[in-house]
Amino acid sequence: QVQLVESGGGLVQAGGSLRLSCAASGRTFSNYAMGWFRQAPGKEREFVSAISWSGGSTYYADSVKGRFTISRDNTKNTVYLQMNSLKPEDTAVYYCAAGTSLRFGVLSRTGSRYDYWGQGTQVTVSS
Repeated sequence: QVQLVESGGGLVQAGGSLRLSCAASGRTFSNYAMGWFRQAPGKEREFVSAISWSGGSTYYADSVKGRFTISRDNTKNTVYLQMNSLKPEDTAVYYCAAGTSLRFGVLSRTGSRYDYWGQGTQVTVSS
């Protein structure tokens, strides 16, 4: 079992920044990949970013590449999503997810490959 708790969401103006955190507990955090997904009202959940178990590999959706940075601190069992140059279209509930089968550098943008999910944190970007 893995428990995930996100924090750091909020209201920010366009062009601003936020840093999301996701604290994990349960299974050994450094053994598996982590991902961030988001879901805007009336839209399907979409992939944002993923990071491998060691942090050595990262993967971004084209819509956030160059603006968002994913990182992890395995000593703190935490994954982060630094979001810069935010746009109104980034408004969504952001979820972190653990892919316990995604080991040895494997990453995925497919939600079904992640087996544990946090409760989500709201990010609202005003224009």
